[in-house]
Amino acid sequence: MDYDYFQLTLGRERAAQRDVCDHVRGLSPSPTAVFSPLLGFASNTLLVLRPAGGDGAEVLKAPGVIEGERHRLSPTLRPTDGAVPPAGGIYVHNWFTIDGDAVDEFVRLSGEAWPKFEGRFETKIYGLFLAEESAADRAEGARRLLLMTGYRDLGEWQVSRDPTSDAMAVFLRRRELTRVSLARSCLLMP
Repeated sequence: MDYDYFQLTLGRERAAQRDVCDHVRGLSPSPTAVFSPLLGFASNTLLVLRPAGGDGAEVLKAPGVIEGERHRLSPTLRPTDGAVPPAGGIYVHNWFTIDGDAVDEFVRLSGEAWPKFEGRFETKIYGLFLAEESAADRAEGARRLLLMTGYRDLGEWQVSRDPTSDAMAVFLRRRELTRVSLARSCLLMP
């Protein structure tokens, strides 16, 4: 099952995040998750992940949305169909731009490191998604992936940067395939 990932810019209304969240939860297909910004996202941002369907206009034109962008995502190793991000903690959304011919190796290395990573830290990988190839991706010989990881808190994220861990050794090999990585944190909205 493919997903649509929306990054929405909202108006200045005090309750804009809650209002837009409530609105998109009433749409079909309903969202798998809605995230509010914590660090790295503008404060007037809302992120919506839902099963792919339609052109997304009903999300992009929801009352209170000023502008937005949609990314079509295909899950790689995770999530499995029907999986939802567990509540609690924080989520880090990390966009990777990698060499276009390195997708399979990037995914393999990720799957190799995850059991060690999750076993050592209070974290859970929700999903690693391959973004639909854009014209810019083709022109640059690149591909984009979105990694969504849940952490107990920001302190656990910091501790998990430990360069001596077995998982980090694998992640360093994955880093060699990476052109750019942009990690930002958010909260799963109830």
